Amino acid sequence: MEKLFFEIKKNYAGYSKGQKRIADYITSHYDKAAFMTAAKLGEKTDVSESTVVRFAAELGFSKYANLQHELQNIVRNKLTSVERMAVTNDRLGSDDVITNVLERDIAMIKSTMDSVSHSDFNNAVAAIKNAKRIYIIGVRSAASLASFLAFYFNMVFEDVKLVSPSGSSEIFESIYHIGKGDVCIAISFPRYSNRTVSAVRFISSRGAKIISITDNELAPSAKYADYLLLARSDMASFGDSLVAPLSLINALIVASTRDLSEDAQKGFKELEQIWQDYKVYEDDEKK
Repeated sequence: MEKLFFEIKKNYAGYSKGQKRIADYITSHYDKAAFMTAAKLGEKTDVSESTVVRFAAELGFSKYANLQHELQNIVRNKLTSVERMAVTNDRLGSDDVITNVLERDIAMIKSTMDSVSHSDFNNAVAAIKNAKRIYIIGVRSAASLASFLAFYFNMVFEDVKLVSPSGSSEIFESIYHIGKGDVCIAISFPRYSNRTVSAVRFISSRGAKIISITDNELAPSAKYADYLLLARSDMASFGDSLVAPLSLINALIVASTRDLSEDAQKGFKELEQIWQDYKVYEDDEKK
């Protein structure tokens, strides 16, 4: 936030009148500007859409969408829960909520599909398959994603550890054995948890491979990643939509478990028998 606004302030004197109106609006109403198209922001500041696009370029962004994404990150990381709810209500207005939210989720999945690194994804899959131990970290809102991934990985891989501490010290007690040959999958989305960042920093110093699943290259955990998997998320009221991250994690599960070894296949057959014997699923109870 400080870097972007410093850049605007530093160059303010050299801006045209129209650019100054854009700069003033962004610095004063960044929570609203973050979700405006270039045309809408131009309309709000009485300049052309092309002037808005050029202004973004002067700030160092290759396209307006990148400036918009940066502003959205500021909103998601800086606003309180109450402020986030107010911004969401302003965005939605009187529109059909379910249609609006689902359409935004679809857009986030499409954006993720366009931006995710196939190279990092394939290398991450290879690292998972060859790992001695797999650690999965995700706290607060990311805990549900970590739990989902761990549930399926535990059926296939022999040593999977879901790190779900209740306190800041417990996270280190759960990971202090980690080292070379191990892989850590760290899941982190705004508002970023300090516990996750501290854990990833520690794991990096131990020589384990880190797969970071987060929302952008500037996220706190991204700089420690050996393989960076970006999934777009959107602000949905006081929380965030994590539909696209879940879709990416689902792809990671599919790719990592496609070619099951004979031992893994045998294990699944045994599991199926256990589930049937102990009536784990409702269909089994009807037999």
